[in-house]
Amino acid sequence: MFFRYVKKPLLQCDAIHSLPGRVRVGSRCLRYLGNESETIRQRILDHPAVTHVAISCLTENVLIHCDPGQATVDMVSFVEEVLGSFSLIALKAERESRARGTVRERKLQEEPISELISRVVVNAVTLLMVWLSRGRRATPTTLFGRLTTMPALTSLSLAGPILKSGVESLATDRRPNADTLSSSAIIASLLAGKDVSALTIIFLADIAELLTAYTMDRTRRAIRDMLAVGEDIVWRLQEDGAEERVALDALRVDDRIMVHTGGKISVDGIVESGEAAVDQSSITGEFMPARKTIGDEVHAGTVVRGGRLVIRALKVGDDTAMARIVHLVEDATHRKAAVQTIADRISAQFIPVNFTLAALVYAITGSSTRALNMLIIDYSCGVRLSTATALSAAICNAARSGILVKGGNYLEMLDETDTMVFDKTGTITQGRPEIVDIVSLEKMPDKHRVLALAAAAEESSAHPMAVAILDRMRREGGKIPAHSDTEAHAARGVSTRVAGARIRVGSRRFMQENGLELSGVEETVRRMAGHGRNIIYVARDDKLIGVLGLQDSLRENMKKALNRLRMNGVDDIILLTGDVEQHAEIVATRMGMDRFHAEVLPDKKADTVLRLQSGGAHVVMVGDGINDAPALAYADVGIAIGATRTDVAMEAADITITRDEPLLIPATVRLSRKTMGIVRQNFTTAIGVNTLGIVLASLGVLPVFWGAVLHNATTVAVVVNSSRLLIHDIEGTR
Repeated sequence: MFFRYVKKPLLQCDAIHSLPGRVRVGSRCLRYLGNESETIRQRILDHPAVTHVAISCLTENVLIHCDPGQATVDMVSFVEEVLGSFSLIALKAERESRARGTVRERKLQEEPISELISRVVVNAVTLLMVWLSRGRRATPTTLFGRLTTMPALTSLSLAGPILKSGVESLATDRRPNADTLSSSAIIASLLAGKDVSALTIIFLADIAELLTAYTMDRTRRAIRDMLAVGEDIVWRLQEDGAEERVALDALRVDDRIMVHTGGKISVDGIVESGEAAVDQSSITGEFMPARKTIGDEVHAGTVVRGGRLVIRALKVGDDTAMARIVHLVEDATHRKAAVQTIADRISAQFIPVNFTLAALVYAITGSSTRALNMLIIDYSCGVRLSTATALSAAICNAARSGILVKGGNYLEMLDETDTMVFDKTGTITQGRPEIVDIVSLEKMPDKHRVLALAAAAEESSAHPMAVAILDRMRREGGKIPAHSDTEAHAARGVSTRVAGARIRVGSRRFMQENGLELSGVEETVRRMAGHGRNIIYVARDDKLIGVLGLQDSLRENMKKALNRLRMNGVDDIILLTGDVEQHAEIVATRMGMDRFHAEVLPDKKADTVLRLQSGGAHVVMVGDGINDAPALAYADVGIAIGATRTDVAMEAADITITRDEPLLIPATVRLSRKTMGIVRQNFTTAIGVNTLGIVLASLGVLPVFWGAVLHNATTVAVVVNSSRLLIHDIEGTR
């Protein structure tokens, strides 16, 4: 954040005072839990030692009467535990409250760029004509004459949106905004006969707003390109069965479309005929194509990998599931960062100061020119526009690299991070087990034979371990021997017959249940397990013939990514996994992580994140976006990595990295650092230069025209400085 200050963690509880049988506990989160106060009171009363509870959300404390022998520390811990169950409500309410208190401003993302360009062109042509006719223009002496010159009429015609926004802010919020100040400066300039100054104010302001609107438009287009939902042209079936090419926008509910192999489905609908394998990873995250046939539902954004489908449209256009995801993300790009809210508040607070300064300068000097400069030179435009441009440009740059940032607020929070928590499976590791060890126990060791027999037993299974065995078999170019039907034994293993012999493949328990002797392989298994392998036993008839070691391989470049995170100021890197402690320790050690938590269920992952936050840490959670959804939602910033792009990931994560490239994690942190650095530069420049301008103008040194040039040129300069983020090399190492 631009202004840093020490604040107690939201969920932290402290004993404000205590006496035997009475303790008052304070916590900031109570401010946001007014609607839950009765439920909280009842839960605290459920404690056997508590006799009375009074909650004050206004003063953020709980008064508890309890048994005189009850320890204060225990009571504070109990209250903290109760309040922890309402943590998500409090966190959301706190973040919403940060965005309140700003005045109404024009939404530049809704301004058509073509309209802004035409305004700039008209203004530039008028200023050029005035410059060419200099020396021949007479200075009007009447009010009517001052308002009917060509520059004055052009100013009045172009000032419409500014005047409207300024008046609406006064009428609706009872407070002036930046446009109120600009409107006053424009009108005052025209009344004083300084029509060129009024036109210059509008011209330079429009250039700054054009740069900001252009950046926002590029951001929206980059996000839409990354989340392309379907084809622009589709094949629609007519009543007689003939196919016709039509634009996607022309489709209506109940239309029938034809999709062939390789084509994207562009509607949500029901399969009427045909059969195909459909890649639904954009919706479900599953990388295995799903078989779709008559009566099955299909969704826009999915791809037909093999086959042909006739689909009746149930939802088209903005009603499709993928379109709703796109709108969700587009809307999120307008979420304000705290620093942007601060910028708007600075604008709102300094606007009345400008009016006051104008009145004081006029009262002291009697000079309307000096007073007018107090209205022309203000802090709000540069601070507000440059901050919005910087955050939007950073989001656009990230989107081009496959990094989806839901809002500028997450970039700011990422800049403050000091703790990063990683899920193991699918995040640190590939999420796909591989056969890394094959041990043959026969007198004539034959690793390939052990693998082939295991593949025969697992050929018809879809279990991840079976997939790993079959993948290894294919890579080695081996042939799976002929075998009988496979018999599955739930949670234990599988068996089949090859050349009359019974082949069993499975767990230690499966082997023991079938009376196999395992003592001769104990040392080998212990050594493999010590390296983090999962063990699969392979037996023929009543004899163990081999063991296979599986391991979920580490993601390429993950170690390098963690090193770069430390270089970018992340002090604490933690592994959080549901895997057993032995495997977690091996991965954490190999990755050089600070600590790990093993055998943690999904809901407990969220508790771990909250405990870190209660200690004052700024926590980023990195996961796969589906299984880690609770922790991603509770973290200050949730990052989903991988090519899933599921609706669950979009909902749970604040930032989604759509490529399987771990180096984009430190790249995103580095982008946030650079973005906030530029925002701070802009604050310093805008406030410093405009303060100098106000001082010079109040002393009569700076004329109105040059006051307008100084103020608006500063605004353009800081907006251009923010626009540098569009060309920032996000994947550079520095």
